[in-house]
Amino acid sequence: MTKRNLTLHQGDSREHIRSLPDASVDFILTDPPYNLNLYSTGNISLAWRKDINNDLAAWDGEPFDPAEWRPEFLRVLKPTGNLFAFTSYNLLGQWHAAYDPVFDTFQYLVWHKTNPVPKIYRAGFLNSCELVVCMWNKGHTWNFKSQKEMHNFIESPICMGAERLQDPKHPTQKPLRVLRHLIEIASNPGDLIYDPFMGVGSTGVAALELGRGFVGAEIDPAYFAAAERRLEAVQVRMV
Repeated sequence: MTKRNLTLHQGDSREHIRSLPDASVDFILTDPPYNLNLYSTGNISLAWRKDINNDLAAWDGEPFDPAEWRPEFLRVLKPTGNLFAFTSYNLLGQWHAAYDPVFDTFQYLVWHKTNPVPKIYRAGFLNSCELVVCMWNKGHTWNFKSQKEMHNFIESPICMGAERLQDPKHPTQKPLRVLRHLIEIASNPGDLIYDPFMGVGSTGVAALELGRGFVGAEIDPAYFAAAERRLEAVQVRMV
């Protein structure tokens, strides 16, 4: 699917990214697998409320190696571009080892989820934080706001309500509030944003709403169809 300022690809993004021209992307903002399936304890069934879902989709068990993506990320990203990726504690070291040597700056941002899944058995901390690794070179696009708005910490509920898709239900759908914040900081109107793990298209929705172009790829047909519907609706709404 290709429309003005919007290109979507259903298939393996490892192949799709090779079709993108050199230095054609202003901002890579993506949410690849966390590989947390190995740590899952399974769902918890309770009589007084719906089950607590501790399981992740099967695709999260597919090994994800940040270093594998480095050559193509560096090739398609403009010199003024930024690379942000959601990740978890278990992959943070791999991201740092692969990308800190090739970017001038490697930082991270913490997304604090104000309504995380409860710990019924109180056997540890709530999983209330997710990480976003952030990389750039000197001269990168950076829309610094007030000091208060530029902490490497953002609070937001998990995606819920009307924004949360139910069919298909993506287990890691990110809230638009968080995505908009990142896009406004790290890109300009008219820039092109790329997400090779777009899921149900939330990064694309935020990008189009903020006047950016979007290129997204997704291998799962159901997620791709949902993303396509959402993004078409945004384009119609903004005409």
